[in-house]
Amino acid sequence: MKQEQNSSDKKQTIFLKGKKTILRPLGEEGDTERCHRWINDSEVVQYLAGHWPVTLLEEKEWVEGGSLKTKNKISLAIVTHEGVHIGNMGADNINWIDGVTTTGAVIGDKAYWGKGLGTDAKMQLLNYFFNTLNLRKICSSVIAFNERSVAYSLKCGYKEEGRLRKHVFRNGTYHDLIRLVVFKEDWLPFWEKYNQQ
Repeated sequence: MKQEQNSSDKKQTIFLKGKKTILRPLGEEGDTERCHRWINDSEVVQYLAGHWPVTLLEEKEWVEGGSLKTKNKISLAIVTHEGVHIGNMGADNINWIDGVTTTGAVIGDKAYWGKGLGTDAKMQLLNYFFNTLNLRKICSSVIAFNERSVAYSLKCGYKEEGRLRKHVFRNGTYHDLIRLVVFKEDWLPFWEKYNQQ
């Protein structure tokens, strides 16, 4: 992993670098506390799978176990070029035989919602998955009312593969769960266009 100076003259760990974001392993100072705040924020968590309050100890165990320690899971911090940790992104259950995985992401710092940072981070992660790890199909599940997540997934080349009707209970009602997928051959034109912007 390389180190690079950011605008505040602090060295920043860089695993992947995009136009707007940096992806680095979770576990640096303050990561656990930030993740703990986000996972207990009802406005953030309504879009995620979890519902229960999470203790600081539980979050610490997740952060420490969610790094690049396992062969079938990747958890990375999304950081701005200025060094602000704004969310997390990664993949679970990487199937090396089939070349398939499922991704998840959260921009926990709501001040950074809607600024294209998730798109930038996801494009870098997809490039890593397809062109370094040689995966061929990346999946994601999104609750239908999470319009930002659906939009950024489509912008990254995902297509709707299916829909589980009235599958998720949020805010007093049932919502569809959308299954989105992207194959490398379908993603490559999006990657080329993204790099030309």
